[in-house]
Amino acid sequence: MKRLLSLVLAAAAVAAPQSAAAWGGTGHRIVGQAAARALPAEVPAFLRTKQAAIDLGELSREPDRSKGSGKIHDQDRDSAHFVDIDDEGKILGGPSFLPMPATRNDYETALRAHGLDSVKAGYLQYAIVDRWQQLATDFAYWRVLKAAEANPAWKKNRAFFTADRKRREALIQHTIGELSHFVADGSQPLHTSVHYNGWGDYPNPNGFSTARLHGPFESELVRDRVDPAKVAAGMTPVKLCQCAIEQRVVDYLSATNRLVIPFYELEKAGGLAPNDPRGPEFATRQLSAGASELRDLIVEAWAASATRTIGWRPIAVQDVLAGKVDPYPALYAID
Repeated sequence: MKRLLSLVLAAAAVAAPQSAAAWGGTGHRIVGQAAARALPAEVPAFLRTKQAAIDLGELSREPDRSKGSGKIHDQDRDSAHFVDIDDEGKILGGPSFLPMPATRNDYETALRAHGLDSVKAGYLQYAIVDRWQQLATDFAYWRVLKAAEANPAWKKNRAFFTADRKRREALIQHTIGELSHFVADGSQPLHTSVHYNGWGDYPNPNGFSTARLHGPFESELVRDRVDPAKVAAGMTPVKLCQCAIEQRVVDYLSATNRLVIPFYELEKAGGLAPNDPRGPEFATRQLSAGASELRDLIVEAWAASATRTIGWRPIAVQDVLAGKVDPYPALYAID
């Protein structure tokens, strides 16, 4: 998908926020479906069906499909798709990308100290963490509802547990769709860089292209020349970080950002030209990286959900699974 017209007409790269849709609809669909088909058996079965993979591929496109809903909607959400890291590891020449400030408010405070804000700078790292945390909570509710359905001591409220579990499954699929989108954005090097659509108005001793490369690379090239089967084949084995989600996310985005110069070197060498295999190979590797990361984040969210609390007043997931606490009051709401 190409940039919105307002961005195409922008005079300076640093003066306007990005509005591109990393990978276009085709790439996002590929990442979502590949990740879903690679989920291990420990993840709930409703996410591992053929239809679930198809659905995730479509839901992965939603954060782009909602664009154009209105000025407030778009300005708040468009900058979730990128983060503009410069050649010194700083955000638009301001605060360092690393370490990641603890909250979005802390991030905004650091940006304001340099006359910046996240509308210009992007906040992809926070979008990924936010959706992962929501997914872990969604999974926690699902665990509780599944256990409550099966417990004969709580059968008088089984109809509610069953209906609420089905609602939660729909919410989980939607949450994973959003997570998928932002994780895929994070595998596209141009979504982690100030050089997001040509090298831009920056020192350019290597003579890298200043042409608008973003859309043709992530959309037309992927649509016409990337094989989804090769993306799936290129996925890595499940790798769990055993670290804070914030650390995993910035490590992932930092790894993608290190490919910005190789991307421009590839373009300079003719790798994006029609019939040159190097462009599709590069895109395939990054789509595989995005699908692998998404699968791993789903697995980690599932594991984390076992230690959560849910409802009001809060109850521990493990207490429900052990049959110690009837979750109905916390789930139905005692206000």
